[in-house]
Amino acid sequence: MMSKREKIQLAYLYFIPKPHNTGTPLRPIVSSMNMPTTRISKFLGKLLRPLFDKHARSTTIIDGVDLIHCLEAYTTNRHLIPKTYLCTFDITDLYTMLPHEESLDILIEFLVQHGYQKVQNIPIDIIRKLALIVIKENVFVYEKKFYRQVIGGAMGSAFTLTLANIFMWKWEKQLVHRLKVSNEIYGRYLT
Repeated sequence: MMSKREKIQLAYLYFIPKPHNTGTPLRPIVSSMNMPTTRISKFLGKLLRPLFDKHARSTTIIDGVDLIHCLEAYTTNRHLIPKTYLCTFDITDLYTMLPHEESLDILIEFLVQHGYQKVQNIPIDIIRKLALIVIKENVFVYEKKFYRQVIGGAMGSAFTLTLANIFMWKWEKQLVHRLKVSNEIYGRYLT
């Protein structure tokens, strides 16, 4: 996880257009490839993403084929009827709006609920401390000024992706439970 001193760079902010949105707004991107926390982020992503994938598989849509299989099973169980509604929604700006402390609390809740006190011999309190470093020390430069991101995480960060998914797991739990009781299905497409 140690960064190579000669390759470390402070992250910088730049913008890319979102042509699919009205008015073509700009998406802020923090380039953090050589930031001191990047290796920790990658480490946490590799450590935690397989756990999330394993425990969230029943509510995850992997691709179009997986969606078709879910709908086929729903139909086979005679739950798909003419009055069935199919709904989709999109959460905007999730990565950049994650509340830091709440997200870390949810990360620990996720691990504890699934029986982990350690992950690959790393205690969950150490995982939380490493995660805190990654999200709290997200510092970047824009127009020769220094900024620290106080909410959310860096786009493209391996750990931010996993943390956002675990954050949504908490929100989804109650909804998924209610839908299962009424023989409905729920699936979230993960990128």
